[in-house]
Amino acid sequence: MNKITTTALAATFALTGGLAQAADDVTLQLKWVTQAQFAGYYVALDKGFYEEEDLNVTIKPGGPDVAPAQVIAGGGADVVLDWMPSALASREKGLNLVNIAQPFKSSGMMLTCRKDTGITGPEDFAGKTLGVWFFGNEYPFLSWMSQLGLSTEGGDAGVTVLKQGFNVDPLLQEQAACISTMTYNEYWQVIDAGLDADDLITFKYEDMGVATLEDGMYVLEENLADPAFEDKMVRFVRASMKGWKWAEENPAEAAEIVLDNDATGAQTEKHQVRMMGEIAKLTAGSNGALDVADYERTVQTLLKGGSDPVITAAPTGAWTHAITDAALK
Repeated sequence: MNKITTTALAATFALTGGLAQAADDVTLQLKWVTQAQFAGYYVALDKGFYEEEDLNVTIKPGGPDVAPAQVIAGGGADVVLDWMPSALASREKGLNLVNIAQPFKSSGMMLTCRKDTGITGPEDFAGKTLGVWFFGNEYPFLSWMSQLGLSTEGGDAGVTVLKQGFNVDPLLQEQAACISTMTYNEYWQVIDAGLDADDLITFKYEDMGVATLEDGMYVLEENLADPAFEDKMVRFVRASMKGWKWAEENPAEAAEIVLDNDATGAQTEKHQVRMMGEIAKLTAGSNGALDVADYERTVQTLLKGGSDPVITAAPTGAWTHAITDAALK
């Protein structure tokens, strides 16, 4: 073998060796804008947890005009974060989303009401106007109203639904008796706007028995048939959960990492630190593996939609433990 051939072979081995070490690309689509709700992923990126797993992760912020299911259907992401009601509704319509991990153990969804409207419990909702988010976020609310026997078509025996924007103005301006809020976000916007906690009464979906799972990781079922993709997701989930547990233990620093990644500059340190503290309560108790009992509760809640249920039959194949089993062992 001459010197030229030896040199060429060495170069080939060097090149293929380099390719073998190239990081795998993963694109994650968030459900909403950059904020502490997604701190675990930003921490994993910032702290090099993804890099340790040979992953090159791109995090795409969401917003009012971004539907995660549409993004993944169009090939714009490998993994999306979505609430299970929306994901299961999408699955029933033909988009085969599969939950591969569930970092959020508890729901942060609640109705926040003004006490001066006379509301002291759900029995007082009748005849009132309630603010509700749509774009897939209305499903838990509609199931709850159905279980309460309240029509959402208005009238004294029902509730009037105000299609709520992503702000708290309807409550502040007394256009609605109650509005949709998250424990970690909009509730505090109401407080910061000048209403006192004593002026308000809140109804957490978790306490009302109608909580549904939020912020799970979803991929397309057909992609899981590819062993290379499956391996990539195992590494992605492992690094992401490492990020989440780090964020739980270091909330102030995690909030700073989120702020560093907020390209809009819209977020404030006070709000993000407070949000991270509330988010940590929701991720606490989860190692990333979906709790089957929580899944079944979500499904049963969605099936109880009266004449217009969110889903019409219990899904099959909508979740898997294969990824978390491999990632967490």
